[in-house]
Formats: sequence, C-alpha cells, structure tokens
Amino acid sequence: MADTLINKVAESGLITLDLEKYVPKGETEVFDLKDFLFMGMILKEKDFREALKKQDWEKFRNKNVAITCTADAIIPVWAYMLITSYLQPIANEIVLGNKKDLYKAIFLKNISSINAKDFSDKKIVIKGCGDTPIDDFAYAEATRILMPVAKSIMYGEPCSTVPVFKKK
Repeated sequence: MADTLINKVAESGLITLDLEKYVPKGETEVFDLKDFLFMGMILKEKDFREALKKQDWEKFRNKNVAITCTADAIIPVWAYMLITSYLQPIANEIVLGNKKDLYKAIFLKNISSINAKDFSDKKIVIKGCGDTPIDDFAYAEATRILMPVAKSIMYGEPCSTVPVFKKK
C-alpha cells in the first residue's frame, strides 16, 4: 500500500496576497523650503517666487517628491501650492511631508488599486513574511479593502496562518 502525498495547501482554495508588490518604487527627493527662507525664518513672497523660477526642476523629473520645511518657520499654504504647481508636470508623486509620509502615501495609493472583486468570496492569506519589511498600516489597509468581499482573511503563510476575519 503506497501512501500518496496530498498537498492540502494547494487544495484549500487559499489565495495569497503579497503586499511586497505594492511597495513604492522609484527615486525620491525632498524639496525643503528652509533653503528659501530669509534669515532661516521668514518667507518673502517676491524673493520666493523669483527663487522658484530659477530652481532646477529637472532634478525632480519622474521622481516621487516630498515637500517639507525642516526649519521652525510658519509657511503660508500658498507656498506649498506654488511649489506643487512647478512639480506637478514633472514629478511622479508629490506629498506634503517627509520621506516617510511620501512612502506611506504612495504605498496606500498602490494598495487602493487592489480590485476587491477579484477576491469576492475567497479565502485570503495576506503574506506575512518576505524579503521586504512591510509596515503595519499596509496590512490594516489591505484588510479594510478586502473585508467586505472576502470569505475569510488570514495572516502569515498558507501552511501557518493566523485567522483575522471570517464572514458569518
């Protein structure tokens, strides 16, 4: 009598979602307003506008850009809007904040592209291990998107999962 090996994972109907494929790609740059402040504290509109006209914007072409001010200064809203107006035609993504804020915003945007209908009434395992560390917010967002349609959601690997959600 020969024992037949059965791959129970393959027969389980589990669908693995790997969040690594949604990790932001591409180069990032930071546009720091501190370099445009008078005495490191004050934004003078006329000087600022002139400096922006002379700025080499090409260094931001096809990059993801975080707009920030690392100086302790009060920056008027229109200044961020003006910078955005220069960056929008050439940059991939633009976020007000630091590099970490930029990474998170792009990651969330990428996750939002998940077509939930593809996972309708499916048993989903959101992959928990990989070569790239994935932040907690990404797992929470994927769960939020998939919960309304999934039959169940688990975390981990198909051979060792932690139940997260099961439709009643």
